[in-house]
This record gives sequence, structure tokens and C-alpha cells, in this order.
Amino acid sequence: MENLSLKCYAHLGDAVYEVYVRKKIIHVTSNLARLHKLNTTFVCAAFQCDVVEYLDPYLNEKEKDLLRRGKNIQISSARRINQSLHRIATGFEALVGYWYLNDKTRLEQIFSLIDKFIASKKLI
Repeated sequence: MENLSLKCYAHLGDAVYEVYVRKKIIHVTSNLARLHKLNTTFVCAAFQCDVVEYLDPYLNEKEKDLLRRGKNIQISSARRINQSLHRIATGFEALVGYWYLNDKTRLEQIFSLIDKFIASKKLI
């Protein structure tokens, strides 16, 4: 693992996941209101928690450990209504950031699994 803090991985993972979602939804519509609605559907903490639950059987022990440690990152509670959801989402973002920097093949595998999850929910 590179010498980065989990906060740095989560910060990067947040951006990488957002770009993944935006790349996915621009093929659905060009209506800005619909794009925004779809984006907020997939980038919110609640959806990311559902993704983590779906991905759990596909994660190896190292990834589960990174997810667990990412959930324990100190976060600001002032704006957070549901800290539990936000912590899980932060752990997911830390994983995405880690994969982006260290294993892009694995990141693509995970994004493919997320594509299947989204398709199974018939959200787009």
C-alpha cells in the first residue's frame, strides 16, 4: 500500500466513484434534471451502503480489512444525519481510492459488479 492515509484514499475514491457514476448516466439522458437525480441516487451514502452489502461476498480479506478501517475514519458529525451510513460509504470510498491507485484491474471488476447490481435494481 502506498504511504497514504485512509482519508486520502477516501477523498480520491469519492471523486473516482463520482466520475464512474457520471460516465454511466450520461448515456441514459441529456436532461440535466434527470442527470442530477440519477447522480444523487447513486452517489448518496445509502446507495453506497447497499453496494457494500452486495459486494461483500466478492471482497477478499485484505479488502474487507481496508473497508473496516475506512469505516473508522474520524468524520465530522456536524452535517451528518446518519453517521453509520456515512461511515460505511467512507469505507467504500477508501476502497475505491485504494483500487484506483494500486489495482485498476480490480477496480474495473468491482465497477462491473456494481453495473450488475444497478441493472438488477432496474434503476436505469
